[in-house]
Amino acid sequence: MDLNTVWFLLVAVLIAGYAVLDGFDLGAGVLHLFLRDETERRTVMNAVGPVWDGNEVWLLTGGGALFAAFPPVYATVFSGLYLALTLLLVALILRAVSFEFRGKVDSPRWRRTWDLAFGLGSAVPALLFGVAVGNVLRGLTLEPSGVTTTLPGLLNPYAILIGVLGLAMFVLHGASYLALKTDGGLRRQMAAAASALWAVFIGLFAAATVASYFVSPFLFAGWLTKPLTWVCFALLLASGVAGPAALRAGRFGRAFLASAAATVSVIALAGSGLFPRLVPARPDLARSLTIYNASSSPHTLQVMLVIALVGMPLVILYTAFIYRAFRGKTVLTPESY
Repeated sequence: MDLNTVWFLLVAVLIAGYAVLDGFDLGAGVLHLFLRDETERRTVMNAVGPVWDGNEVWLLTGGGALFAAFPPVYATVFSGLYLALTLLLVALILRAVSFEFRGKVDSPRWRRTWDLAFGLGSAVPALLFGVAVGNVLRGLTLEPSGVTTTLPGLLNPYAILIGVLGLAMFVLHGASYLALKTDGGLRRQMAAAASALWAVFIGLFAAATVASYFVSPFLFAGWLTKPLTWVCFALLLASGVAGPAALRAGRFGRAFLASAAATVSVIALAGSGLFPRLVPARPDLARSLTIYNASSSPHTLQVMLVIALVGMPLVILYTAFIYRAFRGKTVLTPESY
């Protein structure tokens, strides 16, 4: 395994880590939109409040790793998706601010305003992340000056389908997390929502797989000869069986692990189909950016690998410490959001 492949795997791990960790609090934010009880809304915000900002460290680390290892890919994707990513950033800022501002004024209208900001600030990123991935899987029009696709062009039917799949995946993950972290009526609501969302997620994944075969057949080239494909499909199938079963049995920790495994499986399957491409080119695949023609120099990859091997364990330890410190059911106090 060469350094280019190692860095492809490292970037994939960071993206998957972000999807698993920040995915559930984005999903929780979407579910927050549908709650009417003030106590339940506060409980949802406080269930993710101690961890959401730490979860986003994985997004920053993934972006930094992509910039260090594959700078042309970073430049191409971020410039080509500039307007969409700006909208995503605005949504994430609104979401972050809503945590701090919601309780500053004792007014129902004030709280509803920031509840809406929290919900939309979670739903828009969850959808746009999927739309961005959908456009990458579909392939971008690459020219010497960069990506020529416009914002309306990015909102094509295939990308929207992948975006809706990503949204459903995150909301399922969020419902599983809230079923684990809450009690009483709210837990029953979240368990019922997670059970229904498993069916939605599986249906959307099947539709996206069929659509991918016709839109981007290159994703399936050599799939059957890749052991990773079989492992990921097996993990996804096991998750689709274990998740609903765990919810019915009231084993919410297992249900959360199942939704996390499903999230990792979907991302791994997408990465397996792309490899060794990072940004497929339309209509000529020969112009694609790959882990070889878009990488940094071997020396840079070596130096950054040493930094990653030191930094990533620290991020993992920090994440584990935070989750251990805030383990257990969410309890509201006068200091809560």
